[in-house]
Amino acid sequence: MKRRKFLSQAIKTASVAVGSQLLPPALGASALSQGPAPKTSASSSPRPQLAPTFDDPTLSLGSILRWPEANRRILQAVSDKGVRAALFVCGMRVVDADGAKLLSAWDQAGHLICNHSYSHKFYGAQTSYEDFAADFLKNEKVIAPYHNRTALFRYPFLKEGDTADKRDRFRALLKERGYRVGHVTIDASDWYVNQRFVDRLGKQAKAAVAPYGDYLIAHLLDRAAFYRQLSLDVVGHDIRHTLLMHYNPLNAFLLSEVMSAFEAAGWQWIDASLAFEDPIFGRQSQIVPAGESLVWALAKETGRFEDRLRYPGEDDIYEKPKMDALGL
Repeated sequence: MKRRKFLSQAIKTASVAVGSQLLPPALGASALSQGPAPKTSASSSPRPQLAPTFDDPTLSLGSILRWPEANRRILQAVSDKGVRAALFVCGMRVVDADGAKLLSAWDQAGHLICNHSYSHKFYGAQTSYEDFAADFLKNEKVIAPYHNRTALFRYPFLKEGDTADKRDRFRALLKERGYRVGHVTIDASDWYVNQRFVDRLGKQAKAAVAPYGDYLIAHLLDRAAFYRQLSLDVVGHDIRHTLLMHYNPLNAFLLSEVMSAFEAAGWQWIDASLAFEDPIFGRQSQIVPAGESLVWALAKETGRFEDRLRYPGEDDIYEKPKMDALGL
């Protein structure tokens, strides 16, 4: 499929209920068309809402783009939509004076500064509770100076523990420290699309960004449609969503287009602080291994959506064959 046709189809398919638009199943997710109908209608439902959230601000973006320009571009794109995002900070990526400048720019713009651990450890068999807890606490010192620091924690890789004991011990620590989980509801693999883009530029310095932008937008709209439909079927009504994106060159170049594409597909951008007020973010699934998108975890817990769920929820293994086929 040609990339422009691919993008056009994705935007059309992912359009949600707004005015005369229809709410279709997610692009490529044929199982959704066989599931229960949404508990909303085009005539009665407001536009679905989502908030921008960003993981892993970093000073090291390679030779493609320096962090001050990336910072300027991302902040401007969010500001142009009149919303405030949540930034989930991994301390090891912003440890020097320039890191303070990067975070200060977000803080001064009113965005939430949140904890994403210090070393981005995978909370699985390779990481003990003690090591994971210490790494989380270490990162508190990194975000402490900022006015808009917020007691939200996002698990690296969205992995919340490979055993019930590790899951529950860390949840107890979060509660003790006054934290809530900064859950993702719309998970995606923008990091992998960026990786492919950066790899291409390493081999072909003048490679065009547009084909990767087309794929990124199509991918994000597809995942948003999938997780929205899944959330409707799990909880019976629309929730305020949080979209996972990463602080990287591709998003710096294309965030404005990404956000406009979501609006064209019927979504409404909202402040991250408002999204996290939705009662859905207070729910805790009891699955093991724990983690993934909050919507995925709640769906998994019911046992009713096995035909739709894959593990991990999102990863490069799903996007590689598609990008290979498109020559990206």
